[in-house]
Amino acid sequence: MTLRRALLLVVWMSTAAAPTVAQMQVDAATFDYRLRARAVADGVYVVEGANDDFNVANGCNIINTGFITTGAGVLVINTGPSRRYGEQLRALIGRTTREPVVQVVHLNLHPDYFMGNQAFADAPIAATAATIVGMRRDAKSYEDNLYRLCGDWMKGTEARLPGVTLQPGTLRVGAREFELRELSGHTDSDLVLIDKASGVAFAGGLVFSQRVPTTPHADLGRWLTSLQTLATLRTTVTVPSHGPVRTGPAALEETRSYLQWLESSFARFAEQGWEMNEVLSAPVPEPFSRWAAFPAEYVRNVAHLYPRFEARALERSKGR
Repeated sequence: MTLRRALLLVVWMSTAAAPTVAQMQVDAATFDYRLRARAVADGVYVVEGANDDFNVANGCNIINTGFITTGAGVLVINTGPSRRYGEQLRALIGRTTREPVVQVVHLNLHPDYFMGNQAFADAPIAATAATIVGMRRDAKSYEDNLYRLCGDWMKGTEARLPGVTLQPGTLRVGAREFELRELSGHTDSDLVLIDKASGVAFAGGLVFSQRVPTTPHADLGRWLTSLQTLATLRTTVTVPSHGPVRTGPAALEETRSYLQWLESSFARFAEQGWEMNEVLSAPVPEPFSRWAAFPAEYVRNVAHLYPRFEARALERSKGR
């Protein structure tokens, strides 16, 4: 099977598959995401998206967003994939607490983290310098791609970039103190936000839970180093970018195991001179092959990452 045919097959499987339970929670007739806030600690709320790939059936809602009450206002973590999502998240916050929104924080540059910003235009919106640069570079392509994937769910959505540059360190909002760690590997700047009072860590794209990780901006070596750093931090609950919230290190270990398998397998395949089609045909071990977004995301992993392993293998062969 050619790479082109494999990619077409994955697209067909993604669109033809029956919706999961998480997907069917949305109301496509009214474009209602039916967002729910789940308290994972006192004043710390997570709004979980479908553990899936972008599609019309879930309205492109595959991201975990969150918000935290501080006594002086609400800190919002990511704003979702669309203007509609941002508006519905803002309404959900209003139903959950009387505190006003006083700060929005984005954990990386990917579109489902910030395309809901229009609904929070009256609040300071912040991200790291590198994330803002990446958002500015890719915003137009994000708009086009999400409209193509999710149609009218995206109606009226325009990228609004953060206006505040975040620095790693301590962030204080009201009675809450947050630790901000700037790591990398999933993207050039992966921000981790830890609520010191509860130990809840919003790990963003560094951690995936029961889902194949996305890799368009990935560097596997730096990502694995960042996961080592995360493992040393004192946290109680991990909120991944995608997939169920977990206590303890389970989601972190899942992500690390998958990335280590990618790294070792792709290096071995490249040294043996395998072509990309052969890599796509090779068996993928469980539980990876049973995770959400497989096989579509795995095909992208191969397309994003394998050429680098081929280039390294070629360079080594020239030096022999």
